[in-house]
Amino acid sequence: MKKSLKERYRNHIEVIEPIPVVYMRRVGAYGAENYTLMQDMKVWINRNNLWHKDGVIYGIARDNAYTTPAKECRYDVCFVTDSTFEDGVINYSTLPNGKYLVFEVPHTIEDVQHFWEEIAKTTTNTEQKVAFDTPILERYKFALVEKGFCEFCIPLLT
Repeated sequence: MKKSLKERYRNHIEVIEPIPVVYMRRVGAYGAENYTLMQDMKVWINRNNLWHKDGVIYGIARDNAYTTPAKECRYDVCFVTDSTFEDGVINYSTLPNGKYLVFEVPHTIEDVQHFWEEIAKTTTNTEQKVAFDTPILERYKFALVEKGFCEFCIPLLT
């Protein structure tokens, strides 16, 4: 029997403040193309000399794949910065702020897949109340990714 997310992965509660980001968006069924968008963002970050040890990328599935037609699902890859750029590739926004239950997960196919398979159980069996109208944030802090980890931020009601 697999351990629960709280037993398997380090976790903590964190308040995320409104953070300015630039982002690229893809519309369509969630899947491998989201990985391609992430790679495109990394190329853009490098091309603009923004890669640094404190950098952070977020992946945000904006729509519920169970209730939104696949062709209308939006996925954003965001990079934290308050800089502006003169190109047509990037959009500007602010991350959804609030209280989050943050899981630190090994950045492996197996562990990420396990996280997504178990998330429904975790959100229904937690003492914290989940804000289902706010998207889960995938967080990739460069320094943490270099150590082989990523984070998933589950929005909580305050």
